Amino acid sequence: MNQSVKKALNLLNLFDEKNYELTLKEIADRANMPKPTAYRLLSALESMKYVYKLKDSEHDSRYRLGLKLLELGQLVSDQLEVRRIAFPYMEMLARDIQEAVHLVIVNHQEATYIEKVESHKAIRLYTRIGKNSPLYIGSGPKLLLAYLPEQEQETILNEADNRINRGNFKEELRRIRLEGYSYSIGEQDENTTGISYPIFDYRSRVIAALTVSGLSTYFEGENLTRIKVKTEETAAKISRKLGFRGHIQGVVD
Repeated sequence: MNQSVKKALNLLNLFDEKNYELTLKEIADRANMPKPTAYRLLSALESMKYVYKLKDSEHDSRYRLGLKLLELGQLVSDQLEVRRIAFPYMEMLARDIQEAVHLVIVNHQEATYIEKVESHKAIRLYTRIGKNSPLYIGSGPKLLLAYLPEQEQETILNEADNRINRGNFKEELRRIRLEGYSYSIGEQDENTTGISYPIFDYRSRVIAALTVSGLSTYFEGENLTRIKVKTEETAAKISRKLGFRGHIQGVVD
């Protein structure tokens, strides 16, 4: 890790329930660094809203942790909450349709698989919890990308370069939003199909994708219809449990 970044992050660790407010001198002394160095690092943290400076006078300032940390903490809390709430529903869905079920979230312009329930079939797909994937490959990542703000979509698509047909892909994202689900064949693993539906939170934001995947030969005809219906219903149940009260595409309230 870059030493300046490490030193700046270590300054945040100086604050606790007994020291929620510290002066520049106290911070420099506890970090065992010169005051000018401490001030430079604190200024950088302040510009990113990780600390907040209270200026008592020209020569005396105190610092508190900034609201950006609260915002980030809420994001972590939301991720843990959706994983905890979704898991029993994922288990029921996996038993019902006999396919692997995944929970996928956006993580720094990538998709991360944060939970998984295996299929009981002899042939299983290899997808580990913690796996990262580009947001333009696979049904879960593409669904999450479709619900991101347009500016964020553009940034990610620019990085994809020639790996996608931009015009066709933007049309696919539009279709995903319109139809309320995403579908992929052989994008992450050969001869496999993935189907994903959005999970909404109480603020009506899509915070995760509920993804079902398995061998493409099982995703046909009446079985495909059944898988889609069951997955959509399960995603809706998880969303309701998270406090979502809006209308969900294809679900009768």
